[in-house]
Amino acid sequence: MSLPQSSISSSPVNISAVKNYLLSLQDTICQQLAAADGQVQFTEDQWVREEGGGGRSRVLTNGAVFEQAGVNFSHVYGATLPASATAHRPELAGRSFQAMGVSLVIHPLSPFIPTSHANVRFFIAEKDGEAPVWWFGGGFDLTPYYGFAEDARHWHLTAQQLCQPFGDEVYPKYKKWCDDYFFIKHRNEARGIGGLFFDDLNTPDFTTAFAFMQAVGNGFTDAYLPIVEKRKSLSWTEHQRQFQLYRRGRYVEFNLVWDRGTLFGLQTGGRTESILMSMPPLVRWEYNFHPEPDSQEAALYRDFLPVRDWLAEDY
Repeated sequence: MSLPQSSISSSPVNISAVKNYLLSLQDTICQQLAAADGQVQFTEDQWVREEGGGGRSRVLTNGAVFEQAGVNFSHVYGATLPASATAHRPELAGRSFQAMGVSLVIHPLSPFIPTSHANVRFFIAEKDGEAPVWWFGGGFDLTPYYGFAEDARHWHLTAQQLCQPFGDEVYPKYKKWCDDYFFIKHRNEARGIGGLFFDDLNTPDFTTAFAFMQAVGNGFTDAYLPIVEKRKSLSWTEHQRQFQLYRRGRYVEFNLVWDRGTLFGLQTGGRTESILMSMPPLVRWEYNFHPEPDSQEAALYRDFLPVRDWLAEDY
């Protein structure tokens, strides 16, 4: 599998199959998260985009395990693309487009359960008399506040195993892309411990690219829920809660300053409440904060945020 930055494929495209899968994935993930929480259910808002399309946003709040979890499906379309899309892909100018995907962000209550983000998406641009331009993208990443090496290894092992059927080179390539993408440049630090990130995937054919997108979508809960189950019964202190809220500020900074998906959603007239559901319900900033040396908090910066090959180390 390769990732051309710009290519046109004549492979047959089944848009309805992608949409049906994404709707089913949203259902499945919501059911699994609600079961893991055990206290509250998701509420749903269906919305319509005036320029074309819409979606359904589902949010769980004030649960026993999850302070907030949002799992959104959207399918938007239009006659022209926003500047955020054509700036890097000038060949798309003048084409109609469809973009659909499932995106989720989970903010647990416990500082010992990591925040997590995942999305899978499909994009197609069409013009009469020309072959469509299409690709898949997505991935998942983990943002711990108090790190556990065994959790990090499980997370990356699950990612590696779902990539394996598609080639030995896939996991290392997409892990590196994730490490590079989820990097907070103005802080010179990673947002978390990474995972997978891919984009512009349209080779070797539609069927294979679609299968990989499904493997990533289906693999998210395999990677995340065992960590939730292992850590949700741990007791935590107010000090640890305050550190969690401080570190959530980094999540906000990345999403508002660097995240391409947030920019695309806002520029295409997507539903703002759904786009910004990735924001944590509570967060704080502290001027010039530095963790105490050799503390649990310092361990996050020392042992988890620097890029590591978690599968090459023996735990």
